Amino acid sequence: MIPITKPYTFPEEEKLVTRVLRSGWLTQGEQTAEFEKMVAKYVGAKYAVACNSCTTALFLCLKVLGIEAGDEVIVPSYTFIATPNAVMQTGARPVFAEINLATYNIDPEDIEKRITKRTKAVIAVDQVGLPADWSELNRIGKKYGLKIVSDAACALGSTYHGRRVGGLAELNCFSFHPRKLITTGEGGMITTDNQRLARELQTMVSHGASLSEISRHKARHPVKETYNRIGYNFRLSNVQGAMGVSQMKKLDWILKQRVRLAERYNRAFSRSVNIIAPVPAAGVEPNYQTYMVRLSPAIKISREKIIARLAAAGIASRPGIMACHLEPVYRKIYPKINLPNTESAYRTGLILPLYAEMKITDQDKVIKTLQDITR
Repeated sequence: MIPITKPYTFPEEEKLVTRVLRSGWLTQGEQTAEFEKMVAKYVGAKYAVACNSCTTALFLCLKVLGIEAGDEVIVPSYTFIATPNAVMQTGARPVFAEINLATYNIDPEDIEKRITKRTKAVIAVDQVGLPADWSELNRIGKKYGLKIVSDAACALGSTYHGRRVGGLAELNCFSFHPRKLITTGEGGMITTDNQRLARELQTMVSHGASLSEISRHKARHPVKETYNRIGYNFRLSNVQGAMGVSQMKKLDWILKQRVRLAERYNRAFSRSVNIIAPVPAAGVEPNYQTYMVRLSPAIKISREKIIARLAAAGIASRPGIMACHLEPVYRKIYPKINLPNTESAYRTGLILPLYAEMKITDQDKVIKTLQDITR
């Protein structure tokens, strides 16, 4: 079976992880700190704070911004459910907004229609690695006094008008789940240029402790931390940090391979009437964390049958991104939401295999098989 994705790992990760295991320092440590520095430098941010997932990263960002019960945070529905869940976990209310069907990202015009006196923030998702319209998002934030948070879970390595995602918003959140370009098994990262927020986040990930484990460990004399705020146990372990350090060294190569393969898909599907390839906006360079096409509404075969026939040919595929407002938990809360673009993308999206080590012969098989099925 040609898989949807495949993590790119080498013996170097094993060596670094083994070294950490033998050191006896398994929790948050020097490798975690080195990983933070590498990510911050890569995206062009001054600070980075590692945590155990992008979900907790989003939650921490909302908490450090003071989001609480009674507040509203505008989010796209066309995203993994973690995005609105993070809002709910603060006690605030997610307000679902429409997407631009061409980019799969939140529509700035629709955001402005949904702003109320209770709106405190917007979470924009760089969906499938396609950067959102950050110029417009930051304009909206400035105009209405809103905090803009980047859910960049999928977008490490993507650029927007020459700047890497991760340095475009005040707070930016990444994921290192195995489906992402680089992985630590599970893990997340927050990047920011705001020193005050970075310091607060560093304490929040570790129970609110005033000193990190590294600073306590390196101190020449015994030091004792204090706890001045309620915090959480959201740390990224030293084992995961070691894997992240090794993975970051491969990121440029991984990115190059994925873009090369995605552009082959784009060329192959460019003249198809039944397969709609992604079209990056001007000035945008995506990392193609996921390669998703949309199926023409006029196509005569159902998406489910296409997936089944691809599987029968030895090719994994799956439906595209969820529409959160249609999931049972949110349908109960918001029974009357109508988001036509989101629902269209939800019904017609199809994710195809793409990973750094994918063979050209395997990709050609995917292309030909899908074209034959949808012809």
